[in-house]
Amino acid sequence: MLAGIGRWPITLRVAIATAGLMVLLGLAASQQVLATLGRLQDARLREYARLHVEGLVVALGPFVLHKDIWEVYDTLDRARGIFSGQRIRFTVVADDRGRVLAASDPVRAPVDAPLERFARGAVPVEALSAAAGGDVVRVIAPLQVLGRDVGRIVTELDVSDLVAQRREATLVLLAGNAVATLLLALAGYVVVARMLKPVELLASHMGAVGGAPHPIPEAEIPRSDSVLARLLRNFNAMAGAIDARAEAERRLAERERFVSLGRLSSSLAHEINNPLGGLLNATDTIRAFAERPDVVRQSAEILDRGLRHLRDVSRAILEENRHDRTPSPLGREDLEDLRLLIAPEIARLGQHLDWSVETALDPAPDLPAGPVRQIALNLLLNASAAAGAGGRVGLRLSAAAGGLCLEIADSGAGMSEASLARLLSDAPLAPGGGVGLRLVRDLARSLGGRIGHARQDGMTRITVCFGPAGETADA
Repeated sequence: MLAGIGRWPITLRVAIATAGLMVLLGLAASQQVLATLGRLQDARLREYARLHVEGLVVALGPFVLHKDIWEVYDTLDRARGIFSGQRIRFTVVADDRGRVLAASDPVRAPVDAPLERFARGAVPVEALSAAAGGDVVRVIAPLQVLGRDVGRIVTELDVSDLVAQRREATLVLLAGNAVATLLLALAGYVVVARMLKPVELLASHMGAVGGAPHPIPEAEIPRSDSVLARLLRNFNAMAGAIDARAEAERRLAERERFVSLGRLSSSLAHEINNPLGGLLNATDTIRAFAERPDVVRQSAEILDRGLRHLRDVSRAILEENRHDRTPSPLGREDLEDLRLLIAPEIARLGQHLDWSVETALDPAPDLPAGPVRQIALNLLLNASAAAGAGGRVGLRLSAAAGGLCLEIADSGAGMSEASLARLLSDAPLAPGGGVGLRLVRDLARSLGGRIGHARQDGMTRITVCFGPAGETADA
């Protein structure tokens, strides 16, 4: 129940809370009003009963002492005439033995009848209350003469008007409380809704575009509440800073990509220039020995091998640098292109390359070739730079739990804490590079992959797993 209420809009919850508090306050106030009214009614009733009883004691004392029934009756009859139509309904007088001497209604209370029949529920004057229940209350009082008890008096009092007053007051209080509660609940709803309008505006802009912060137009920022206005402007500043940071990271990642391509270009220039010399020699040989078919055939074979190599190198470069980036599934040829691209850098540094691609790659999971190639290329370049001259660099692609795992290893000194933070966390990028590692993380997350890091036997191993294997990889 409480959990369900917790999901209600806060404006509705505040209105209900206001109504509940008003009901409690109304009940407390109503009880106080009714209690005060009851005290006033009881005080007046006791005073009325006291005057009536004391008057009868004074008037009836000598007659009761002498058991003069006719005089007692006559006195009661005169008293009934005086109080006719008023609160006194019935009075009975008994002697010291508890037997009726006379009553204002002789038929109801005949002489010598027991007083107990009429004294049930009777209370002393000081205990008299209109809230005892019913429209009639009874009061009993001793009849004394010169300090001697000579009898008792029981009187019935009509309190129906007092009960009606209390009932009417209760209804008026309930109606008033209901109206006040309704008005206050509506007022609370309106006030809270107005107060929370900027907060709802903030929440709607925070989640309007898939969770990305969206600036709030200046025209929608309230001008009456300086605190909320400052909050909304701070949110706009934060949204602008996030946009600026995302744009800066995008530009840095793009720059890192061009830097990587530049590093490859310097090595690939040698890879292209070296066969060009042999190709030119082959053409000169063909010109010089055109009449010798065996020499022309050998030179043509040299030209064919060299041109095919140049074709493979240019295709790999174009694949890495093309702009259309139409998604295509990852295949073995994509990894062979990477091997061709990284080979000049490996050769330049005199490094040993361990390359292992399982046949399980065909058929490959539904992975786009471009992002996976970019991940592998960035990690291979970093591994080659970390391994240094004469080091070892490795790539291993294997099937794991219905997915693929890419592992890049190097024999370098290991990754720094800052580099690991760029690769394994979303912490802001510190100055000094490392954008390529963050780019690897962003690409892996966009493909649902997870990244792991291990250092053992003098080798640093970075794993990137895709598909179901990505769910169990160590982050």
